[in-house]
Amino acid sequence: MPCALILLAAGASTRMGRPKQLLPMYGGRPLLRQVAESALIEPVSHVVVVLGANAVEIAPCLAGLPVRLVVNAGWAEGMGSSLRCGMDALLATAPAVHSVIVALADQPDILTGHVAKLIEAQRTTGRTIVASECDGVRGPPVLFAAKHFPALRTLQGDAGARALLKAHAIEVATVTLAAARDLDTPADFAAYLEKNAPRIAQIDADK
Repeated sequence: MPCALILLAAGASTRMGRPKQLLPMYGGRPLLRQVAESALIEPVSHVVVVLGANAVEIAPCLAGLPVRLVVNAGWAEGMGSSLRCGMDALLATAPAVHSVIVALADQPDILTGHVAKLIEAQRTTGRTIVASECDGVRGPPVLFAAKHFPALRTLQGDAGARALLKAHAIEVATVTLAAARDLDTPADFAAYLEKNAPRIAQIDADK
């Protein structure tokens, strides 16, 4: 059954001091484009990208990609608002979608193939939620079966879908995620560049 993916990229990046969606990554590609391209490789039927703050500046980095781009005018309300916006856009486009994966645009360490593992775990376990787990902490990317769509469309505040993981803990399966680094601050970005310097240098050399 078709599974879609919603990529949340609506935040104002206040701690970073500039739009982190545009941080230069491998080969100089903006962070958001890199994550979106990775999502498009996965076995998902649709990719919806939710922008909010600085949308006019950020949107061009996705030019040419087959994603559904939506702008959440109420992004300042918190992640719940952006997820509601993404769900509404998705179901207006693909009402028959069977499940959705919620992912964040500031997690560049999500390896290709991880989304496929979430989908496979849902198929084999029959659980209605499949979360990524790193160092004992459950978080995004998270797969939600259609049973949870109504709840996803009524989320409030900045907690995103975290409340659903707690409320339906018995229904949650997990897939191990080796690293769950979020790029929230300049120090986070500097550490990421240092850790990945050899890989970045090789990609730049091959350009």
